[in-house]
Amino acid sequence: MKAAYFTATGGPEVIRFGSVPLPALAPGSVLVRVTAAAVDHVDTFVRAGSYTTNLVFPQVPGRDVVGTVAQLGPDVPEGPAGFHIGDPVWANSMGFDGRPGTAAQFTAVPADRLYHLPTGLNADGGDAVAVAAVLHSAATAHLALHRHAQLQAGETVYIGGAAGGVGTAALVQAVRAGARAITSSSAADVERCLSLGASAALDYRSEGFAEELHEAVGSVSDGWGLDVHLETSGRHRLGLAVELLALRGRIIAMSGMSGQDSVPLGRLYTKDGSIRGFAISNATVADLAAAAEAVNELLRDGSLHARNVTVLPLSGAADAHTALEAGTVHGKIVLVPEAD
Repeated sequence: MKAAYFTATGGPEVIRFGSVPLPALAPGSVLVRVTAAAVDHVDTFVRAGSYTTNLVFPQVPGRDVVGTVAQLGPDVPEGPAGFHIGDPVWANSMGFDGRPGTAAQFTAVPADRLYHLPTGLNADGGDAVAVAAVLHSAATAHLALHRHAQLQAGETVYIGGAAGGVGTAALVQAVRAGARAITSSSAADVERCLSLGASAALDYRSEGFAEELHEAVGSVSDGWGLDVHLETSGRHRLGLAVELLALRGRIIAMSGMSGQDSVPLGRLYTKDGSIRGFAISNATVADLAAAAEAVNELLRDGSLHARNVTVLPLSGAADAHTALEAGTVHGKIVLVPEAD
């Protein structure tokens, strides 16, 4: 098959494009014909070696895939509880921990990490690209809010970077859960955040941002404080976050690989507050399945939409990684196999 791949970790230039063997179809795995594969920032961490994980060279990068079932491996159930040839499917935990990636014509997905697309969505054309563009963000947001933060209806949550992929997905899901959301974004996206249900939306570039956030938290939470603080942009201000926490408030640290913020420990522990790290790479199969159920519900009712999706051929994988690391991409990159 044709694939993007690398044989050693390093910069984007280590990615090659060419012919590699089809991935081995181990017991319990499904061969998926790829129609769309998203490129995520975490893919660049794996390729660069900054996220340590088991790789099998030649390693195909990529976590997210939309495609169709091409072949069933041994011990994969068929019927209502399993898969059939041609089923439209998706997965979002490939390309690390010894698993093949998705930037290829085919990938072999463990059946317990593979999910059916909701009825009415196709694994080709525009549907495939649109779905691939939101998988990572939506699943990440779900697990951050519900698995790690244990968000409850009526609580107040701050979502930084709310106009980005993860931030938007978090805002949509927080509002759906009955929480009150305060967001930060660029000024151009403030109205969009309000339209998605934010109770207050702030411009993070404002000179008076800290004071404005204090005021918004007091107003929206009726003086209680933040139950959950979720910064998706990597612009951490942990001192401010701890100051705004309510009793037993939770800070979820989930972005900013090089972040070095200091923590006002006294203020944190006297509030029974907590800071919890979260990387979706550590999610269990059960966690991912729960997230997949939530993602499919959002896909089914049309609540998830990626903005500014750039579509590139598989041969453009190295360019996609270069653009992500340079910060020149505003939106999502999705790779599609070239026609044979």
